[in-house]
Amino acid sequence: MNILFLSQIVPYPPDSGPKVKTWHVLRSLKEQGHRITLATFVRPEERAHLGTLRRICDEVYAIPIHRSRLADLYYLLVSNLTGRPFLIERDDMAGMRKLVLHKMRSGKIDVIHADQLTMTQFALPGRFGFPRKLPMREDGKKIVRVFDAHNAVWTIIQRMGENTQVVFKPFVALEARRVKCYEGKIIKEFDHTLAVSEPDRQALLQALYTVDHHVNGASIKVIPIAVDTDQLKPVRRSSDSLHIVTLGTLHYPPNADGIRWFTTEVFPIIRQAVPMVKLAIIGKNPPSDIVELANQNPGVIEVTGYVDDLTPYLEKSALMVVPVRAGGGMRVRILEAFARGMPVVTTTIGLEGIEAQPGEHVLVEDAPEEFADAVVRLINNPCYQELLGANGRCLATQRYDWRVVLTTLDQVYQQMGEKRR
Repeated sequence: MNILFLSQIVPYPPDSGPKVKTWHVLRSLKEQGHRITLATFVRPEERAHLGTLRRICDEVYAIPIHRSRLADLYYLLVSNLTGRPFLIERDDMAGMRKLVLHKMRSGKIDVIHADQLTMTQFALPGRFGFPRKLPMREDGKKIVRVFDAHNAVWTIIQRMGENTQVVFKPFVALEARRVKCYEGKIIKEFDHTLAVSEPDRQALLQALYTVDHHVNGASIKVIPIAVDTDQLKPVRRSSDSLHIVTLGTLHYPPNADGIRWFTTEVFPIIRQAVPMVKLAIIGKNPPSDIVELANQNPGVIEVTGYVDDLTPYLEKSALMVVPVRAGGGMRVRILEAFARGMPVVTTTIGLEGIEAQPGEHVLVEDAPEEFADAVVRLINNPCYQELLGANGRCLATQRYDWRVVLTTLDQVYQQMGEKRR
């Protein structure tokens, strides 16, 4: 089939959760023999990677996007006027709308695959120059629309609201309600919705029921995020290491929130038990307060920013911590840590959507004292580190490798093809 694939980000290199998910979906669709037209937003630093995407996509179109705090303020005001979520207004670019409409009018597109919530708006009729009915194919058949939900966005915003300052809580709650309603409308409007976990599927069903109590949600299919376990080999860690590593895209608010919680409430407790412990925080665009914390603790906390190769940091670490207090979907960094044989300590929210057993594959704690105790126990028990690492690696290869996971995506597209025929 001819697929118009809409992406919010350039999905290469696969060095963050959204990119990992999208990259493997594109690889799988290509292996199925589909013709892929990729329409993606692009930032200046991402242009160098478009050539790689042209190796697996038949056509690649890149629409420039630039964000700023001033622009965000404008879109926040527009959101309050239109009632649409801020996230949707922010990414509603005329260039992307014109491109998608042009491709639909060509009469050759079978499927629009909207990757992440903000991209679904470009396949909706009746807004900003779009006709009230979507164009048809040359053969008179309608274009099938797929919503690929990386997470249930409304739950992320709601959870962030629980941890935000009191003065901002009403605004965050309003955005969460708007997003929940919008997600429900998209699920009802689109032909298929892909969720990455059963908790996300249930959250998306809640969103759907806010707009229609009489639908059964059968169009929502669970397909977990996948990793490449052939590429992600187990690392050789130092058996007596006192190093801890954590990582994530740090301009993403839930990631920064979790690391703030760990560094201020958990790490001091760990240092009392293990005075020589060290922490490496890896990730793009670290906030100034996290950088300042490292400056105040030289030789103890290191903030690296983005690094091309994680292997040296993983090899000298006893374990990885993934402190998450808000979020949705699946934590790809946990799956990749499993694939690399890294012991992991995380929270209940951090493990959501991953079929790992606490104590067998991973340690899970939510309170600062218990989280710190789990880390200290692992640091002091290299044999337990090895056991968790080996079990995690086995789980990743058997359950979360992209060749295993995305067979379900193959089935979804095969069913679409059979219906069209």
